[in-house]
Amino acid sequence: MAETMTRSEAAKLVKKAFLEALKSNDYRTLEEFLVQKQIDVDTVFEVEDENLLLASYKQGYWMPSYKLQHSWATALHISVLYGHLESLRVLLKYKATVNCRPNGKAAIHIACEQANLDCVNILCSNGAKPNCYSLSGLAPLHFCATKLSLPCAQQLIWKGADVNIKTNNQDEETPLHTVARHGIPEMVAFYVENGAVVDSTNAHRESPLAYATYWALNVKEQTYSSDHHLICRMLLDYKADVNSRDEDFRTPLHKAAWNCDHVLLDMLLDAGAEANLMDDNGCAPLQYVLKVTGVRASAQPEICYQLLLNHGAARIYPPQFHKQVLQTCHSYPKAIEVIVNSYEHITSTAKWRTAVPDDVFELYKDFYDSLFEVCGNTPRSLKHLARCAIRRTMFNRCHKGIPLLLIPVTLKKYLLLEPEGIIY
Repeated sequence: MAETMTRSEAAKLVKKAFLEALKSNDYRTLEEFLVQKQIDVDTVFEVEDENLLLASYKQGYWMPSYKLQHSWATALHISVLYGHLESLRVLLKYKATVNCRPNGKAAIHIACEQANLDCVNILCSNGAKPNCYSLSGLAPLHFCATKLSLPCAQQLIWKGADVNIKTNNQDEETPLHTVARHGIPEMVAFYVENGAVVDSTNAHRESPLAYATYWALNVKEQTYSSDHHLICRMLLDYKADVNSRDEDFRTPLHKAAWNCDHVLLDMLLDAGAEANLMDDNGCAPLQYVLKVTGVRASAQPEICYQLLLNHGAARIYPPQFHKQVLQTCHSYPKAIEVIVNSYEHITSTAKWRTAVPDDVFELYKDFYDSLFEVCGNTPRSLKHLARCAIRRTMFNRCHKGIPLLLIPVTLKKYLLLEPEGIIY
């Protein structure tokens, strides 16, 4: 028994020394251990891994929280994690299993996530599979999710990675979806140039264009991403279907409207997006803007309404005006003005006043006084009626036709529902 314990203790000491050599890139010591066959090259270690760089789990699996702070890894994984090329070469020289996944990830997954091109090159040259899946169903290309990952993605494609490979999980994302979501224009261009299907769909029938449109808004910061906007422009130039519909029948225009993103609304509408397509709940993009006007702090909702109405979006059913417009937009008088001016005449009811909180009414008293005066039983001005007649004639071509009219710029703005701060 004493002899067995001594051997066990010795093995533990060797394993500890080997791990320390790995962490410090002491490749000479590593080679000594392997030459003397004191330790197997594929020995699995338990190491700290708070950021889950070494581990990958299937969706729906439950693990104790303390287990998530540690991962199992071979020497190969640890060398890649630290970017120790000398140690990596020694391990491969002694036939380390290059596609081993002790905790769900192969070394190539870690190299891609770390954006370490040298490690990717060495692993690919030693038999790493460019299309292998992690336990969570991601291929190496799906781990290329930062701007620094582009060289790694290039190397993988040149080594035979499938640019249209889908995740082996319930999302079924392609690499193009991944970089569209993360907002990396350079990688979008590279993937498309190398055969990525622009209108590929995931498990929810969402296209990369829909992804880029939706993720253009950072909800936490309430800011819009110019990189995502650029990706949308690129995908449209690559002939992406602007009216593609997901499993809930939402188009990219619905997603831009949900974000109250007037830049993308303008871009999508200009590319041929249909303003009146409805989702499976019967909601058009205009209704989406109405739902979120009060929670998009950095948005300019009046521009969103202008764009949609100038492209022929259907107006709100007048009996529902108090509920759909005033209750949601009462703090945005410019938005209300744009919508009201899209009607020849809309008559206020008792429900209108109760839909506007008293403090808001007092804050924008001049505007609301003009609103209730104009929307009484008296007809609108002749100028407004002429505006409506022109808009009715042009219908969904207002955005194109009105700028071509030989009239002053101020009148063009008036016809395009540019808000003035008061209704008359």
